[in-house]
Amino acid sequence: MKAALAGTGQTARPSAFRWIRWGSVLLATALVVAVLVAIPSIREWGLRAAGRALVTSEPLEPADVIIISSDSAGAGALEAADLVRDGIATRVAVFTDPPSGEDLEYIRRGLPYEDEAAKQVRQLGWLGVTEIMRIPRTEAGTEGEGQILPSWCDQHAFHSIVFVAAKDHSRRTRRVLDRAMKGHPTRVMVRSERYSGFDPDRWWETRGGTRAELVEFEKLVLDFGLHPLSF
Repeated sequence: MKAALAGTGQTARPSAFRWIRWGSVLLATALVVAVLVAIPSIREWGLRAAGRALVTSEPLEPADVIIISSDSAGAGALEAADLVRDGIATRVAVFTDPPSGEDLEYIRRGLPYEDEAAKQVRQLGWLGVTEIMRIPRTEAGTEGEGQILPSWCDQHAFHSIVFVAAKDHSRRTRRVLDRAMKGHPTRVMVRSERYSGFDPDRWWETRGGTRAELVEFEKLVLDFGLHPLSF
């Protein structure tokens, strides 16, 4: 290994130091959470602050289109329908969901396959939304949505969009979109959906809320570590 690195003039040290550095950040975060839990007088305040750190929801103005993230699922469809009713936009767009795993086996057998986009389209129709667009993508997740969104907005010459994100993903989504849309003219407003089960003020009272908080908080810390200049 050392010989191969020496032949190319590369070194493993920077990569190793980077992982040690962010491993230390995660360890420090875990210790802070442990202290907050151990001291009753500040425990609830600290837990509530940790929950709210995951969430952002911005003031909205009329936009060209409302876009629903895949991970917001049915709650995102409800939020988008409410925004259409409030006059924010008339069009709603959903991301196609690339099939994987068992989905591919259903397709191979010639059986119906319904991705998350198809479910959201059906739900939007039930909620009275008639103008629905689909955004094609090949990569799943928030990063995958961020990769395709700039070119899609440029293609349709959209000046402003409202992006509906899952509540516990909304802060990280804001950061991903800030990086992805840099240099593009489209203004992005992020709205956290209101109908999911994640409550930033009481997340620790349920198993699902605790899992969502721990997973997303770790992802948010890593995002800050990997992109410290992203605002």
